Amino acid sequence: MRILVVDDHPVVCDGVRSLVASTPDIEVVGSARSARDAITRTRALRPDLVLLDLRLPDMLGSEALPRITAAAPAAKVVIFTAYDDHAALSAALHAGAHGCLLKDVTDTDLVAQLRRIGAGVRVIDPRLRESSGTLLQARLFRLSLSRREYEVVRLAATGRTNPEIAEELGLTRNTVKTYLQTAMQKLGARNRVEAVRRAQEEQLL
Repeated sequence: MRILVVDDHPVVCDGVRSLVASTPDIEVVGSARSARDAITRTRALRPDLVLLDLRLPDMLGSEALPRITAAAPAAKVVIFTAYDDHAALSAALHAGAHGCLLKDVTDTDLVAQLRRIGAGVRVIDPRLRESSGTLLQARLFRLSLSRREYEVVRLAATGRTNPEIAEELGLTRNTVKTYLQTAMQKLGARNRVEAVRRAQEEQLL
């Protein structure tokens, strides 16, 4: 796994490099100190994974993330932060981050989490889930449910029909039907009753 570390503090980049130095399947191929530099280096290096600081001198991680993804669509982008900033983290998750890790992880923890992310698992450090809003976002993130899909399932759980959900959310009936169908697929449900039950089991409701 080839990693690009994006952080404006050189000690962080050096620290990650040291933590994975003895790991044969993970290599830090470069570093960047700003979002713009990260976009350029991502395009040039084509890393498998980008560790992206939540707050950079020129923009937030949530702003940089889609631009980095556009530069290397196959790369997984993981927020790597020292801040327990729920609003910024939620924005990064909405922007498509593949994970959120705290910078004080040990070498064993970091390697294990990077391998899990590389294998396609979406990982959020448990310490970043303390507020109810971030906890809900973390659960939606793990299931790949969008906020709209969640809202449709939540309203379906109250007994509302598709036309009633469409009116409440300002959507067309066909759009509500589509959101419900995609939510059922992601929840592994065959119908709306099963979707509601699975959402309850996942503690979304």
